[in-house]
Amino acid sequence: MDIGKLMEQARKLQEELQSKLHEMRVEGSAGGEMVKVILDGTKNLVDIKISEEIFQDGDLEMLRDLIIAAFQDASRKVEEESGKLIGSMGLPPGLL
Repeated sequence: MDIGKLMEQARKLQEELQSKLHEMRVEGSAGGEMVKVILDGTKNLVDIKISEEIFQDGDLEMLRDLIIAAFQDASRKVEEESGKLIGSMGLPPGLL
């Protein structure tokens, strides 16, 4: 077994996985989709959309709660999607 080849294969798989995670887009929402967030596969916030109707009440606390809930929803979905991605690449579960 050539350890150099094995290390090169591992490096290529890691690069491919990182690339796919950065390209991944996952949406989470809260409050009947009044707040939506989009995360990439590394859980970086890419975009946030807030419905104008949320500002009618002026409830800042509710807005904060909805943003947190939407982020948590998207974060959970990233975990699911990245697990599927890892499995499709033939890598062991729990790698991330």
